[in-house]
Amino acid sequence: MSDPMGDLKVFAGRSATKLTQDVCRFLDCNVGQARISSFPDGEIFVKLDEDVRGRDCYVVASTCEPVNDNLMELLIFIDCLRRASAGRISVVIPYFGYARQDRKDEGRVPITAKLVANLITAAGAQRVICLDLHAAQIQGFFDLPVDHLSATPVFVDYFKELQKKGELKDLCLVSPDVGNVKVAESMANLLHGDLAIINKRRLSGSNVATGNLIGNVSGKTVLMFDDMISTAGTVCEAAKLVMEKGAKDVIAAATHPVLVGPAVERLTSSPLSRVVVCNTIPSGPRVEGLKGKLVELSVAQLLGNAIYRIHYNQSVSALFKNTAGTKR
Repeated sequence: MSDPMGDLKVFAGRSATKLTQDVCRFLDCNVGQARISSFPDGEIFVKLDEDVRGRDCYVVASTCEPVNDNLMELLIFIDCLRRASAGRISVVIPYFGYARQDRKDEGRVPITAKLVANLITAAGAQRVICLDLHAAQIQGFFDLPVDHLSATPVFVDYFKELQKKGELKDLCLVSPDVGNVKVAESMANLLHGDLAIINKRRLSGSNVATGNLIGNVSGKTVLMFDDMISTAGTVCEAAKLVMEKGAKDVIAAATHPVLVGPAVERLTSSPLSRVVVCNTIPSGPRVEGLKGKLVELSVAQLLGNAIYRIHYNQSVSALFKNTAGTKR
């Protein structure tokens, strides 16, 4: 886009430096100049190195590990922009931490996703752009406009290219849990594949037990699609199950590569031939052991498109077309 971006400013949190550079490259603008540092005791300091008065400002930051540090950094960045008289402050959160704490599923527990939404609003944000929230209802936790984007188009383009090359024959989309059936069904329609479902039972935060497989995967290339891979317990157990049921190949795809704890070790030793993720969370050295299997897709153009449309007061609805929706 050669159109000058006028009073647009896009700033990067330390958790999204490379992604923000790619977004700005798409928008044909420079990354906003700011310094972020930490004091010896861990306190975070943000200093803007350019004028933002009256400007349309965006902060791109994933609240990934270390979650609390990155969240606090985002809140301080928003407050800094507000006190510098920014015209409009929008936050772009490729990965929204605490999204799994979205309801009270037992007594005496918090709804931390709502607390985080309150903090972002109180800090001074006026709009939120996020990508594949763990639960769609989190949109309603904010008392301000939220654009909840789906990374489906990025994945569909990649897998359709593989189909053209003949690498995805006899495709079957498998939902690794019941909560993701709607997305898996939509992906099956977009990629012209079959559908199967696995029911799972969570034993703890890092362990799951896979149950029955509903559908036929014998002789098929299985694609399992989810919003995130955290400890990889779900996806690896599901991969073992479909291979036992006769699948000829199994691929995992997820928007957010959280990949904590034993995740890399589990994925490396699993039957998965490929793990396809987006760059919503910086990869870094933690994924070194996955280099032979890991494929990272970029969401920079998707986020850049959203920023461009919002900046010029254009409809964002076009970005929701031909997607598989979001997890319920």
